[in-house]
Amino acid sequence: MVKYKLLGMHCDDMRFRLNVVKAEPQTKFEVKPEFNRQIKKNKDLPKRRIVEITVKMVGTEKNPMPFDVGIRMSAIFELEEEIWLMEDEREFFDDATRLMFPYLRTAVTNLTAAAMINPIIFPPVDTALLFKEKQPNPAE
Repeated sequence: MVKYKLLGMHCDDMRFRLNVVKAEPQTKFEVKPEFNRQIKKNKDLPKRRIVEITVKMVGTEKNPMPFDVGIRMSAIFELEEEIWLMEDEREFFDDATRLMFPYLRTAVTNLTAAAMINPIIFPPVDTALLFKEKQPNPAE
């Protein structure tokens, strides 16, 4: 088990854009969020990790939406010990994502509510199901 502490978390970017879409008053739009995450290492601080998670909901020609939403959040973690095994890195990455995801959900709900549209509320989910990559790719 990887031991770590959260040093800080913040929202790097929150965007909401209203799109002009011609539609009937009761038209239902399919919202398809895209989730991404990445982990960053610093060569000078081997026990430090920065985890970034993002969500985007952007309309396309095929699937128009009345709005676009994008949110990016980052968190800085300090590991108790340096990680040497890839499965330990993966375990940490999954734990960090689980810790951050409720804040991302809340940010989406608050942003859409502040824009005076029906708020988008993501259900609680196991974040392992949202992210398809098998191994983290620590960027140096």
